[in-house]
Amino acid sequence: MEGALTARDKVGVQDFVLLDAYTSESAFLDNLRKRFSENLIYTYIGTLLVSVNPYQELGIYTVSQMELYQGVNFFELPPHVYAIADNAYRMMCSELNNHFILISGESGAGKTEASKKILQYFAVTCPMTESLQIARDRLLLSIPVLEAFGNAKTLRNDNSSRFGKYMDIQFDFQGVPVGGHIISYLIEKSRVVYQNHGERNFHIFYQLLAGGEAERLTSLGLEQDPQLYKYLSQGHCVKETSINDKNNWKTMSNAFSVIDFTAADLENLFGIIASVLHLGNICFEENKHGCATVPDTHEIKWIAKLLGVCPAILLEALTHRKIEAKTEEVICPLPVELSVYARDAMAKAVYGRTFTWLVNKINSSLVNKDFTQKTVIGLLDIYGFEVFDKNGFEQFCINYCNEKLQQLLIERTLKAEQAEYEMEGIEWEPIQYFNNKIICDLVEERHKGIISILDEECIRPGPATDLSFLEKLEEKVGGHAHFQTRKLAGPKGRKRIGWLEFRLLHYAGEVTYCTKGEWRGFYRHLKEVLCRSKNSILRECFLVAELENWRRPPTVGTQFKNSLSSLLEILISKEPSYIRCIKPNERKEPSKFDDFLIRHQIKYLGLMEHLRVRRAGFAYRRKYEHFLQRYKSLCPDTWPHWHGPPGEGVERLIKYIGYKPEEYKLGKTKIFIRFPRTLFATEDAFEFSKHQLVARIQATYRGCLGRREYVRKRQAATKLEAHWRGALARKEIKRRKWAVQIIRRFIKGFINRGKPLCPDNEEFIVFVRKNYILNLRYHVPKSVLDKSWLRPPGILENASDLLRKMCTRNLVRKYCCGVSAEWKAMMQQKVVTSEIFRGKKEGYAESLNQPFANSRLGVSTSSLSDGILVLHVFPEDRQQKGDAILQCKHIFEVVTKLAMLAKKEHTVSVVHGSLQFYISPGKEGTIVFETGPEEQVYKDKNGQLTVVIFPVHSNLYIISYLYIKWAGKCKWFTEVAFIT
Repeated sequence: MEGALTARDKVGVQDFVLLDAYTSESAFLDNLRKRFSENLIYTYIGTLLVSVNPYQELGIYTVSQMELYQGVNFFELPPHVYAIADNAYRMMCSELNNHFILISGESGAGKTEASKKILQYFAVTCPMTESLQIARDRLLLSIPVLEAFGNAKTLRNDNSSRFGKYMDIQFDFQGVPVGGHIISYLIEKSRVVYQNHGERNFHIFYQLLAGGEAERLTSLGLEQDPQLYKYLSQGHCVKETSINDKNNWKTMSNAFSVIDFTAADLENLFGIIASVLHLGNICFEENKHGCATVPDTHEIKWIAKLLGVCPAILLEALTHRKIEAKTEEVICPLPVELSVYARDAMAKAVYGRTFTWLVNKINSSLVNKDFTQKTVIGLLDIYGFEVFDKNGFEQFCINYCNEKLQQLLIERTLKAEQAEYEMEGIEWEPIQYFNNKIICDLVEERHKGIISILDEECIRPGPATDLSFLEKLEEKVGGHAHFQTRKLAGPKGRKRIGWLEFRLLHYAGEVTYCTKGEWRGFYRHLKEVLCRSKNSILRECFLVAELENWRRPPTVGTQFKNSLSSLLEILISKEPSYIRCIKPNERKEPSKFDDFLIRHQIKYLGLMEHLRVRRAGFAYRRKYEHFLQRYKSLCPDTWPHWHGPPGEGVERLIKYIGYKPEEYKLGKTKIFIRFPRTLFATEDAFEFSKHQLVARIQATYRGCLGRREYVRKRQAATKLEAHWRGALARKEIKRRKWAVQIIRRFIKGFINRGKPLCPDNEEFIVFVRKNYILNLRYHVPKSVLDKSWLRPPGILENASDLLRKMCTRNLVRKYCCGVSAEWKAMMQQKVVTSEIFRGKKEGYAESLNQPFANSRLGVSTSSLSDGILVLHVFPEDRQQKGDAILQCKHIFEVVTKLAMLAKKEHTVSVVHGSLQFYISPGKEGTIVFETGPEEQVYKDKNGQLTVVIFPVHSNLYIISYLYIKWAGKCKWFTEVAFIT
C-alpha cells in the first residue's frame, strides 16, 4: 500500500480504495482518466487490478521489470500485472495451496495480452531445470496455435479471442513449472459461417491460404485468394494491414513441431479446415417439388475426399433429413433454407469439435507424467459482457457466464471482507450491492430456467420452431421482472423488441437476444456421415457410440451450463486474483479516453460494487508490524526501535500523531483507517520526517564511510610500506652480493693478470680489454702529424701497437684521399723548392708549413703604347716587398706568357688614364699615362708619377734613362727590373 501513496497528486491514487469519494462513479472515472493520460494503465482496487488497454508499446514488460517485481511485497511497487502474478506465485509456494487469476473484459480490452504477460513472467522468473525446458516451451508455444484456431479479427480487436480459456499451470514442490492443462469454453462457431462487415473468420483459414505451400494447397483443392470462399469473404475484410498471415503461419508451424503433432495429424487437421471452406461454396437450388438440390457436385467431391466419406451419402445428408419412427426410418427431402442450415450446422459442428480435439492434443503434450501432488495457478481468460446489434445464442451463453463470474466475485470478496472483519473483531457494516443471483436463476433454474425450456423445446414431438420456443418462454418465465418480449413489454419497449426476440435485464444492462436459427441443434443424419469418416480426427470427435445411444444428447446450452458449473467448482477451490481489462475507445487509438464507453464497462464489470465491498467503511488496513515499521519515525517513543508488542507501539504512535477515535479502529492484528485523508496526512508527515532522517543517516553514513576509507587506506599504506621496505632490502642484499662477487673476481683476476688466459683471470682480462678499448675511442689522433697515443696496459701492448699502426694507416689513407689535383701540384712545387733551396738559403725551414698559392701575380698595363707593365705581388707579409714595375719591348708576348703560365687570363687588366700600384701595406701609388709631343716621366704637383707618351712611338732608351733617374731619387720603388 505504501507504494500506492507516492506521487498521488500528479497521477491520482494508485488504489481506488484510497479515493475519498469512493461511491462516486465520476470520481472513479476521473482518477482512471488522470492515470491513463500519464500512461499509467494499471490501478488497484485492493488486490484487484484494473487494466486499461493503451494500444501502444510502453516498455513496461522488460526482463528488468520482471526482476523488479520478483519477490517484492504486493503494495511496495506501483500496480502492474507482474505484481498480480508474483503475489499468486509466492502465496502458492508459501502456503502450498492453489490459486487462479481471473482475467475478464470485453473484446479488445487486452485480456489475451495480459494472460501472455503472466505466462512470460512465470517462464522467466520461476526456477527452471534443463529437463523442464520442453514443458515450458510447449506451454508458451501452445498460445500461437490456440490463437490461430480460436482468435479472429473483429470490429473491436484485430486478435480477439473467440473462446473462453482456462489454463492450469502446474508447479512442483520447488515452484518449478512442470506441466499444464487447458480447458476451452464455447468457441464462437457462428463465426465459421458468418461474419459482420469489417470482420474476419478465424485466423487459421487466412494463414493456410497465405502461408501454405503450393503442394499442400493443391492437395487440399484450395486457391490462395480468400475472396473465392464464401465463409471468408462475407465481412469484406480478407486482408488486414496489422495482421501478417504468412509470418503467423510460420510461427504456428514451428509450434506444431514442438507440441508433438505428427505429419498425419497435420494432414487430417488441414483437411478438415479445407473441407469447411469447400462446404461454404456449396450452392443449393430449388427443384420443381420445392426441394433442395446441388447442381454442381465439385465441392461435394473435395469434401468427401478430405473427410473420407462417400460423396453420395454426404450429398443426401445435406439435402435430406432422416426421421425415425418406432420401427422404421423415413428420409424426407429438405427445402433450400433447411439445407443451407444443415450445411452451416455441419461446418460449425466440424470446426467446433476439431477445436476441442486440438485443445486435448495440446493437453496431452503438456501433461506431466510425474503423478506426485502439485500446486497450480489457473489463468481464466474469459470473454467479457457482450452487447451487439444482433445477439444470438452465443452472446446469451457469454453473458450468462459473466453473470456467474460476477456473482462469484462479489460473494468471494464479501466473504473475504466479512471473514477479515470478524477475525479482527471489527463491527461489520452491511454493504448495498446488486445481487445478480435472480438473473442466474432465471437462466439456469431446473425446469423453470431458459436453458431447461430450450431443452424441452428441442425434445418435444413435432417440428421445433423459433416462434414456439419464444412462446414457451413467455408462458414459463413471462412474469419475471428481468425478462421481456415484444408481447410482454410496454408500449415504449415494444418498438425496440422484434417478434423473434426477448430481452434480459442483466446486472450490466439490457440485452436483446434473437431466437432465430442458432438455438436449434445438429441433424442426426449428418452426424452419421461424420461418424463413418476415415479422417482420424473426425473419428475421435464424432464417436459411433453417439449413434448407438438413442437417448437425446444434452443441448449445447445444457452442455455449457454443466461446463460452467465445473469451472466454478474449480475456481471456488482456489484462492482468487482478479484482473479487469478496460477498452478505452472503439477505434483502438492510443491516448484516447472515451468516457461513455469506459463508464459502461465500469458498470458491467462491477468495479463500483467491488470498491464498495473493499472499502466496507475503512479505506486502509495494515498489520501492526508493517504499519509500525513504516511510520515509527514519527514518534520519539517508537524511534528507532520499539521493544514492546506491535499493537501497543501502533497505539502509542497514532496517539502521538493525533488520530481521532472516529478515524481508526484497532483490530487483533491490524489497524483500520477509515478516511483516506487521515492516511495521506500521515504519509505527508512521514515524507517530511524521511527527508530529515535521510539527511542525518547520510551524514552518519558518510562519516562512517570516511572513517572506513581512512582506516582502509592507512592499513593499505602500512602494508605497502612494509612490502616496499622488504623489496628494497632484498634488492640491496642482492646488489651487495653481486658487488662482492664482482670485486672478488676482479681482485683474483688482478692477482693472476700475468698468467696465461685461464678461468681465474679471464673476466679481468676481458674487462681490461674492454675498458682500454672504450677509453681509446676518446684519445684517437685526429691527424697524421699527431703522434700522441693512449698508454696501454702491459697485456695489451702488442694489440696497442697493431691498433696504432692501423690508425696511422687509416689517417694517411684518409689524408691521401682528401688531396686534390691542385694540392698535389702545389706539393710537387714544394718538392722542387726543397731540391733547390734546402740547406742553401736561410728562411727555407719557415716556409715549409706555408703552402704555395696558385698565383700571387696580377698584371696591369695601360691602353697606350708605352711598354710599361706592373706585376702586382700579394704576399701575406707585405712589409718587405711591393709591386714590380717592368718595361719590356715585347709587352704583349710577355703578358700573354705570364697569363698562360698562371692559367688565369683574368689576372691581366688594361687600364685607361692611370694605374694603381702598392708600395707597402697602407701605401699606394699612381701612374698617370698621357700623350704628348715629348716622351717623359715626371712627378706632378699631386705627387703622382706621370708618363707622357708620344702617340707614334716611344724612345726606349730615353724612358729607360728616366726610370733609372727616378729610381735613384724616388723611394716609390723597392725593386726595378729591366727586360729587353
